[in-house]
Amino acid sequence: MSDFVKVLTRKNSLRKQCQDLSVSDVEKVLADLNEILQERHAEEAEARLVEQKRMKKIAEIRKRMEEAGIGLDDLKAIKDSAGPKRKVEAKYRIKDAAGTVHEWSGRGRTPVAFNEYFEKHGVTKEDTRIK
Repeated sequence: MSDFVKVLTRKNSLRKQCQDLSVSDVEKVLADLNEILQERHAEEAEARLVEQKRMKKIAEIRKRMEEAGIGLDDLKAIKDSAGPKRKVEAKYRIKDAAGTVHEWSGRGRTPVAFNEYFEKHGVTKEDTRIK
């Protein structure tokens, strides 16, 4: 908690800080705090309204799902059945000087092994395409 907040939330600390202020200055601070309070009330009321609308939509969706005979488990089953994304098949293959085979799908940045192979052998990507 910051020192400022500690002063504001403790009556005696606030009283001590306001000793040197004139009555008009204290009234100005009080008016500003009241304005801030009203703004916060309005923000909270708006947030409650948004949440109520959200909950109403959720209730409508649940009702439609029940009418259609669809449950949450059905939706989860659809998500689970999708499974992991499939691996993209390699389109290009090279064998480096050590005899290691490198494969590349052609997506993303060109792997270092392929760049070195292209420079060393003077070939292009299409020359290494898997047939």
